[in-house]
Amino acid sequence: MREAKLVVHSDVLLDHLRGADHPSILRRTMGLFFCYTTVFQAIEVFAGMRTAVERRWAEDAMSAMKLLGLNPKNAPRYGRLFARHPGRSPMDLLVAGLCIEARLPLLTGRGKEFAGIKGLKLISPRMITRGKNASDILNGLGR
Repeated sequence: MREAKLVVHSDVLLDHLRGADHPSILRRTMGLFFCYTTVFQAIEVFAGMRTAVERRWAEDAMSAMKLLGLNPKNAPRYGRLFARHPGRSPMDLLVAGLCIEARLPLLTGRGKEFAGIKGLKLISPRMITRGKNASDILNGLGR
């Protein structure tokens, strides 16, 4: 059986770091999945950290995840993605592109920002909190 994997969006990371979600969606997710995030999410998270303590918390949270980054050979694919979605946030399109490229779903509470991007599978934090296992969650995505 293959290990269940997903990409964690910055909103889930920031909610965890700020204590905004209890129990922590990130903690539950990490118990169910092998988690990735993107270099763009890491930048967004670190930009929001104001103190050395907050930066350490962010480093600790991300140390248990792998970071996805851009591969220059995929620039044409990203160009097509941007052309198909003019006016969308470039950061959202880059995150979506990395998820599609890695064939991993994105865990985010901001699903509306990613709606309509072909090939991108979204997982809502509500799916994590319902007590389902990783397999049930992924099967709910049509895998």
